[in-house]
This record gives sequence, structure tokens and C-alpha cells, in this order.
Amino acid sequence: MLLPTSAPVDVVRTLAAFRHGPYDPAFRVIDGVVWRATRRPTGPATLRLRQVAPDRVDAAAWGPGADDALAALPDLLGEHDDPAGFEPPPGPVRTAWQRSVRVRIGRSRLVLESLVPVVLEQRVVVSTAHHAWGWLLHTHGTAAPGPAPDGMRVAPTREGWAGVPVWDFHRAGVDPRRARVVVAAARLGPRLEEATGLDAVGALARLQHVPGVGPWTAAKVAQRAFGDPDAVHVGDFHLPGQVGWALTGRRTDDAGMLALLEPFRGHRWRVVHHLLAAGLARAPRRGPRLPVEDHRHR
Repeated sequence: MLLPTSAPVDVVRTLAAFRHGPYDPAFRVIDGVVWRATRRPTGPATLRLRQVAPDRVDAAAWGPGADDALAALPDLLGEHDDPAGFEPPPGPVRTAWQRSVRVRIGRSRLVLESLVPVVLEQRVVVSTAHHAWGWLLHTHGTAAPGPAPDGMRVAPTREGWAGVPVWDFHRAGVDPRRARVVVAAARLGPRLEEATGLDAVGALARLQHVPGVGPWTAAKVAQRAFGDPDAVHVGDFHLPGQVGWALTGRRTDDAGMLALLEPFRGHRWRVVHHLLAAGLARAPRRGPRLPVEDHRHR
């Protein structure tokens, strides 16, 4: 099918928000074509997306969830997102917005699919989390339907995540605390999926009913599952320094970051999203690399 979009969109960079590392078995980009394996309420599906014009996407899907995946595609590409009222003054935010306006904020409306990889990122460096995600999908997921590239996998069902044995989490490099959070979230799956119908405050609160899910995790899920333009995540090791550098030329902490973003309330994640997409939030590295584990509060 040929899908028109209401505004120009960069398909590859917009959908990169749903990719978990360069070797994510549920996501591939080959010769500019995006392949995404997902599990919709109606079943697993593989999406193939090829941009044919700034406002045209050629889309195809396979699997029991194919029709559902195609129907959800406009949301995934950010068609729901409304930047009305976002009028940044001259400065780095406006520059970032102008440079990356085609990188839209999409939403999957799939809470567990968004939550599990974020939980795996808790308290570890991101490469460790990406390895764990890939290992678990290869071991407990299913083959992506249709003519998907070799090795693509669909994440487990809710029951599948709840049934991953503790020794397999260990083999994936996931400590018992994070494993318990994944299993608890899977067991609460239907209640969590209901969050897509709540307002922003209620949705974040619902996510934090899961033991081990705090503001950082909830906000990152809200960005991907709900497309929340205000859900900036606090408690991140890097983000305050990146935002501070982009807006003032100096690193800052969570409190300083939130103060800088306060004039954009309602669009705080939009600001960060475009600063990152435009490459303006790259603070110079100073100091040692993170150890394999850090101690961020989640």
C-alpha cells in the first residue's frame, strides 16, 4: 500500500526510536528499507517500509497481525503528533527543530513491547542491554513472518516473557532484579496496555504500578508507546549533560535540565528529541567510561 503522510517524514530516523541497538533482531535497515518485526494484539507481523517521497511511504506487512500493523502505521510515523503551540525562539532549540523537523515522534501503542527493552537498560550500559534484548529474542521469540531478512525475530508473547526461566535471564546478562521487573510487567500486561487510553499523568502512574518501574523507565516507555511530547526522563547518566551543553554550553544535572526545559512544558521531550536528532546535544567526553554497571535510580 502507498501511505501518504500529512507532512514530510524521515522514515528511517523516525523509526530509529523503536530500534534497540545496531543488531536488534526485530529491526533492520537494508538499502534504505526499514524492516520491523512486532507483535500486535492480533498476532505477530513484519512491516517493510520504503520511503518513495518526503510524504509518501510504500508499506507492506505479513503475518497474522499484518492488517493491524498497517492500520497502526500512521501512529508509528508520528501522524498523531501535534506540535501546535511549539514556537521556540531564536536559538539552539529553533535550530534543532528546523534541522530535524522530519524526525517525528511516533508511538507504537504497545506498552509491554516498549517496556521490556527499557527495563533491560536499567543500571547497565546500553550495549549490555542491547545484547540481552537480542539474546532473549533469539532464544524465546519467534521467527518474523513473511519474507523478512534472515535472523529477524518477534518478541515473545506476554505469557512467553512471564515464563522466561531465571537461568535464561542470567545467560542473557540480566540480573535477578531486572528479570523480576520484566516478569512482573508481563503478568500485569493487560492492565499496562490499558494505559494507552489514559491521559499522560494517569498513563505514567499506571506504568509505575509495576514494582521496579520508576520515573526514568516510565518516561522512556511513554516516549515510545504513547508518543508523549513532554515525557522527558530524569535520572539518566548522560541526558542532563547533553541538554545543558546544547542550551548553555555547560553540563548540568537533572534539576538544571528541568529548569532549562520548563519554558517548553508540554513539549519538553520534543525539545530533547530534536536536540538529539539534530546532533546539538553532543557534549564532549570528559572523564572515564562508565563501568558495566552504574547506579542510576530508576
